[in-house]
Amino acid sequence: MIKKELTEKDKAIKKEISRLKRILKELDKNKRDSAEGLIQEAAFMRATLQELKKSIDKNGPIDEMPQGKYSILREHPALKSYNTMIQRYTTVCKEIFNLLPKEVQKVEDDGFDDFVINK
Repeated sequence: MIKKELTEKDKAIKKEISRLKRILKELDKNKRDSAEGLIQEAAFMRATLQELKKSIDKNGPIDEMPQGKYSILREHPALKSYNTMIQRYTTVCKEIFNLLPKEVQKVEDDGFDDFVINK
């Protein structure tokens, strides 16, 4: 069997999957299993967003498109894809992190109540 060389994107995806699984390691098995697809998608989107960001940094946010004898300026296609994907990535991450148990805010006693009661 021939081993396929991992691309930089594959490595980034694998790294992100590991990171998200570490965050979710305390979840019960059913929730972890249900989050698996979201984890895969989030990892892919994050790696893709990094690629798009590199393209935008290299080529700029504005693209010149020839139109016969003249050309027009438009939003670079990578920027358009980035803007759409970042919204979806945020939504997927929210869904993943909503699986985590809610932390109960512990209110510290500042002594004010005792002061008022004892006066």
